[in-house]
Amino acid sequence: MLEVDDKVPFTEHLEELRHRLIVSFIAVGIGFALCYAFKERLFQFLAAPLIGAMQTGDKLVFTGLPEAFFTYLKIAFLAGCVLASPVIIYQFWMFVAPGLYRKERRMLAPIVALSVLFFLGGGIFGYLVVFPLGFEFFLGFANETIRPLPAMREYLGFATKLLIAFGLAFELPLVITFMARLGLVSVAFLKKHRRYALLLFFVAAAILTPPDVVSQVLMAVPLMLLYELSIVGARIFGRKPTQAPDQASD
Repeated sequence: MLEVDDKVPFTEHLEELRHRLIVSFIAVGIGFALCYAFKERLFQFLAAPLIGAMQTGDKLVFTGLPEAFFTYLKIAFLAGCVLASPVIIYQFWMFVAPGLYRKERRMLAPIVALSVLFFLGGGIFGYLVVFPLGFEFFLGFANETIRPLPAMREYLGFATKLLIAFGLAFELPLVITFMARLGLVSVAFLKKHRRYALLLFFVAAAILTPPDVVSQVLMAVPLMLLYELSIVGARIFGRKPTQAPDQASD
């Protein structure tokens, strides 16, 4: 039996989009309000790798009168977005899913879920592995005449940029596997262009991370490993070569 899709007026799509956006904004607002109540703990958690690498007695500072206030606002907003992300993803999916075929929904649903897990994995890797090593390297330049005084605003921007960069970098296996599933790339193609991929990884690391060698290397090396994982994913989930027409008719 053929399914008949009734055309929905464009104004109804806009109304539904408006509803989804309002729900998402409300979720972010509620998440912001909840996280602002724990703003000091959230910032202390984010700054824990830096504080652990600092000398005893050293502390973070703020150089402008409103800097601490606006820093707490930013971290509460970012944490509120993370807290509201399940609602945002659900609203996005409920808006997009009705316009997809059943096969497309079965394909995209696990991709959306896995993309969130990979992004979180990249952020956790950056927080637990890259932050301690990088901060120890940076603070190692301190001596009797040079004392580090990291500011709250600068650290929040630096840490947020790195976490987002590593979260996006860890999406690489998922993106390449999806491209292989669509037949856009193959295992042979990925192996043949491995050397060019390694070069692109260092270029991307130089763009996504702050201008220092340590952060760039700490991103480029995991990207190399993720690329090898992508080849395995392409081999398992990639589109298989189709038979020739004369063979199919036998």
